Amino acid sequence: MQLRKMMLVLTALGAMSGFMVGCGDEEGGSDTCTTNDDCAGTEICHPTANVCVTTCESGSDCPDTAKTCAALGGTGPDATTRICQCSTDVLCNGGTDSDSTDMVCSDLDNVCVTKCADDSDCGTGRVCDTASGQCEEDDTTGGTCTGEGRSTCTYGQICTNSVCSAPPAPTCQNYTAFPNKSDLGTTGPIIFKTELVSAQTDGFCAASAPKRLRIRVSAYSNTAFPQTSAELSQFFYVQTDGGRSNAPISSSAGNYTVTGTNRDRADIIVSLCVGASSTTNSAGFYFSGGNFVCQQSNYQ
Repeated sequence: MQLRKMMLVLTALGAMSGFMVGCGDEEGGSDTCTTNDDCAGTEICHPTANVCVTTCESGSDCPDTAKTCAALGGTGPDATTRICQCSTDVLCNGGTDSDSTDMVCSDLDNVCVTKCADDSDCGTGRVCDTASGQCEEDDTTGGTCTGEGRSTCTYGQICTNSVCSAPPAPTCQNYTAFPNKSDLGTTGPIIFKTELVSAQTDGFCAASAPKRLRIRVSAYSNTAFPQTSAELSQFFYVQTDGGRSNAPISSSAGNYTVTGTNRDRADIIVSLCVGASSTTNSAGFYFSGGNFVCQQSNYQ
């Protein structure tokens, strides 16, 4: 009987030990993300590396792969948040006893990331050094290009007046009041142009706001746009108070057009209903993980 009791105790302790080790295995810094919501409670999404990183008060809070605790920096909402930062590729791969070589300590972000294989693995204004697996600053920013959209520019840039550059920074009230800025980024579809198509009363809108604004939003993506607007997701319209909703797209022909060899361009006409006497409108648009664009419309 005593022997049986001892075996039961040892079995229970062994199970508890295994559970405790499993809980301590989480080190962060490896899961890809676009917003903080994609990460665990003690992590945030690094805004340029797009990986979940552990927050900290001191180096003792950090995993062995990244023992330096320092402020994230930059100008974003998490700029002063302290995160665990790495120092060597060896530690990112688990130390000298590990055979892994898949990770690098980012020269630009000081966090452990998977080695890049091509430019699409890097963010805006960055290119992949395939020899080292590091994403480096792109010295082609400001280079010449033709046409519009991405053209020959790095993903996240747009071709404007034959020069590669970042999309214009949003300054409208829609963006200022928008509370979900962490949803934005440089990995989702990039909006490169918006324009007012028409403003008229045509029976589409209700009597309380009878005038219909048709605004064309043009974007490119590194993944194929769906065949129909009904399949389109994560495309938002933002009001002046910062509230957002799925961008309203009429199902009529001509309001959703996808082109490009890989269906990488979409021209989408959004329909907004406004008051009969209105002559100006401010609207914001974005795709999840992409840039925020302000459209200021003036009409009769």
